[in-house]
Amino acid sequence: MHILDRTDSFHFEHSGSLTIDMELKMCAPSTEAVHDDTRDLDRRSVAEIIEAIHAEDHKAWLGVGKVLAEVAAAADVLAGVLGRGGHWFNVGAGTSGRLGALDAAEIPPTFGVPPGRVQAVIAGGLPALSRAVEGAEDDAESGATALRERGLARGDAVVALSASGTTPFTLGCLEAARALGAHTIGITCDACSPLARAAAISIAPAVGPEVIAGSTRMKGGLAQKMILHLLSTTVMVRLGCVSGNLMTCVRPVSRKLRERGERIVMILAEVDRKGAASLLERTGGDIGRAVELASR
Repeated sequence: MHILDRTDSFHFEHSGSLTIDMELKMCAPSTEAVHDDTRDLDRRSVAEIIEAIHAEDHKAWLGVGKVLAEVAAAADVLAGVLGRGGHWFNVGAGTSGRLGALDAAEIPPTFGVPPGRVQAVIAGGLPALSRAVEGAEDDAESGATALRERGLARGDAVVALSASGTTPFTLGCLEAARALGAHTIGITCDACSPLARAAAISIAPAVGPEVIAGSTRMKGGLAQKMILHLLSTTVMVRLGCVSGNLMTCVRPVSRKLRERGERIVMILAEVDRKGAASLLERTGGDIGRAVELASR
């Protein structure tokens, strides 16, 4: 259903020497660019809309593929920080903040890392995980304050996430980290943004304009999530939380994870399921100790 009248063309002239399109390109972040190929999106069928989104999502994968060297450099830093007993903070607002919180929350149960070692700070606090907190992303000082309250110190690491690279909250976090001597890593989709320039390591995949202009929860969010997966998984492997490709430090906090732990012990200790369950019971669910016990 059409709510507003629309014209066939989105190119307008103004009284100055530049077109509005040119002015927009000059004053807006690249993540706000209008995609020429989807200007008729509201006139397409359901199948055509889905095909367009799916095709564009592939560009996020391609963009991430071109910044793998920067991801590797960041992973080395993060592994060093955690290996020395430091802390890793994901910080961001909106979709970026939620993605950072999601990945940070998954690390403790998956890899057995104490929850306080990998944390997330999101603009607007806990309520922002499930709903928008208006204006929170514009408060640069609240980001810096939140990090200081969490005990951010020299030698820790801050991973700052912002698709546009211009979010005040996230930039405030980054500035606080720099002032305290913490390592800074920026993940953004605009290589020329303030965030990219301020971070010691900048990871800036070029994903192109969004299907819906400015909706960076789409390709921008997808690229950020891919990079977070690359970082957290690689760091945990480097820290010895994985044997082969098995998560030997997983915490058995649910039925699914207990059963996974049993299967891992069965594979590594070459015992049946009953034997694996017995070993895990004797070691309090510690897979590594269970495997060692089986080898005695």
